[in-house]
Amino acid sequence: MTRRGSYAKGVAKREEILATALRVIARNGYRSTSVAELAEAVGLSQNGLLHYFGSKEELFAAVLRKRDEADAARAEAARSATGDPVAAFIEVIARNAEVPGLVQFHAHLSVDATDPGHAAHDYAADRYRRGTAALADGLRRMRDAGELPADLDPDTTATTFFALADGLQVQWLLDPSLDMAAHLTHLWRLITRTGG
Repeated sequence: MTRRGSYAKGVAKREEILATALRVIARNGYRSTSVAELAEAVGLSQNGLLHYFGSKEELFAAVLRKRDEADAARAEAARSATGDPVAAFIEVIARNAEVPGLVQFHAHLSVDATDPGHAAHDYAADRYRRGTAALADGLRRMRDAGELPADLDPDTTATTFFALADGLQVQWLLDPSLDMAAHLTHLWRLITRTGG
């Protein structure tokens, strides 16, 4: 009984750490958030905090996963409400403008994760594969239902949307007046525009 109770407490503490990390990073940004600050925010020492994750890199990889879970839930809710996978994608990007620290976190960690030795490398690569595959499946269904041009390539289009979103987020960090959602909407209108 004690082991099960200890395990449940450990899982709860880990979730508390991740939720707190998301709030602190959203407020301060990735580069301005230290392990010491996160540890203090959850009432642990730095070593106590890292006990739950193993290293700073593992901690931030887990925070990225947690952020993605929240984005995926928002996208699924929007997709369920509208049936439009692109509108759901654009809505997530529009909401990102409300949390600049998390956009900065995503941008930095995405670049860091290109190193095959980074703790988030496999997750980040899989995240793009899953994200583009899910968007491509939605586009394919729309194309097959006659809602999109018959010659639309769903895989290329999904990859293009993810690439544009990532690039726009970096540009937005440099110029917060940039409307990321408007640019994605513009691309979508170009794609769906019929001749004439």
